[in-house]
Amino acid sequence: SLYTTTSAASGSAFRSRSVSFDRIGRMFVEMHEAKDREMTGLEILEEIRRRTSHLAGIIIEVEKMENGPPVGKPIQIQFSSRSSDALEPVVAQVRNYMENFVDGVRDIEDTRSVPGVEWTLTVDRAQAALFGANVTTVGYAVQLITNGVKVGEYRPDDAEEEVDIRVRYPRSARGIGALDELRVPTPQGPAPISSFVKREAAPRVDTIQRIDGIAVEFIRAGVAPGVLADTKVKEISAWLETQQFDPRVDITFRGANEEQAESLQFIAFAFVLALLLMFVLLVTQFNSFYQSALILFAVIMSTAGVLLGLLITGEPFSAILTGTGVVALAGIVVNNNIVLIDTFNVLRKSFPELSVPELIIRTGAQRLRPVMLTTVTTVFGLLPLALHLSVDLFNRDVVYGGQVSSMWVPLARSIVFGLSFAALLTLVSTPAMLALPQAVRDLVRRALKREPPEALEPTGEVPALEQHSRP
Repeated sequence: SLYTTTSAASGSAFRSRSVSFDRIGRMFVEMHEAKDREMTGLEILEEIRRRTSHLAGIIIEVEKMENGPPVGKPIQIQFSSRSSDALEPVVAQVRNYMENFVDGVRDIEDTRSVPGVEWTLTVDRAQAALFGANVTTVGYAVQLITNGVKVGEYRPDDAEEEVDIRVRYPRSARGIGALDELRVPTPQGPAPISSFVKREAAPRVDTIQRIDGIAVEFIRAGVAPGVLADTKVKEISAWLETQQFDPRVDITFRGANEEQAESLQFIAFAFVLALLLMFVLLVTQFNSFYQSALILFAVIMSTAGVLLGLLITGEPFSAILTGTGVVALAGIVVNNNIVLIDTFNVLRKSFPELSVPELIIRTGAQRLRPVMLTTVTTVFGLLPLALHLSVDLFNRDVVYGGQVSSMWVPLARSIVFGLSFAALLTLVSTPAMLALPQAVRDLVRRALKREPPEALEPTGEVPALEQHSRP
């Protein structure tokens, strides 16, 4: 399916995050299901880009549909200054660097004024008064060769709103040269406006954007497939720190980088808050700071499994999905460690005569099956989703790389890798850490018993010799 909209670029259009200022048309392409086509979505987008690259005089940008609130292109740089004249030179310099020295960045655009010319008509009021003309008269005369003079309104039978009725000169009589030949009515008769109006060309000025009363300009850019926007943002940021721009201009990264920073801040806060709540509950149940801290330590170490899995697969860290997976992983890891430590405490009360190593061996033997079953069932349940497979049980269909599964792959992979790594921690490191306090106490006790022997003091007595009888 193809849905097309066209419009005229307007200088008064509001330039939002996702809508370009000079956009004149847009096509929305809805593709067939992945199973019904031979090419992936990204391959089709690249093919569209290749087939339209030869068109001259027009800029074509190919983007995939955004899931969620529109944030626009992944790289967005905001330039703000109280002096609007200082913005454009800095914007031009940064864009030149991005176009010529930054690989993997494309579809670069900025919000500077679109190149164009505006004609300024300056009326000499004193000279116009001699002719009996004024600025209002000149204004009406100029409208006759531009947009026309509004003389009324009319509502057609098939329309819901009224349309303007405007009067202007024929097309052949409208143009830049007509401004010099234009005549206005005066008491002395028609007079050429060139006698008291000066026409000057000036660069076109679009609508000025302001945030909190400060003028701003933007540079927006996309990235090629396989290129991380965060990597390019860091590269551009490192280059900006080496430059000496106008001190009146402030440069800030917006867009996906800003959204990612906010998401990471929220995920970090949620993770820390979850750990604190779990620590309070664990202390009240186990009545032991050490065992509670041991459980939380296993939760923190399980995140190393998530990062290790991302490193092996070469996948980026998703602030929302991977971060949510880490928070969800904490509940499963806590459950396994609670089961193990609680069993250890019960066995220690039931069999006080057993040593700590023997208690740990019995604990591991009893809790091996529950821990492994929890891990295996969760991992195998999420494994199809982590492998980017969409399984339709009703239609008996399996699709690799489906649109639905692609969104949840980072969440599933974070739980799979993190839980697999945490199972080893639960069965190996947690028992070792349970034996650590007793081992430390034994070590201290042995150190205290190794006191130097007391020296024999001389008493002046000669020891008696033992007498042996001969046979």
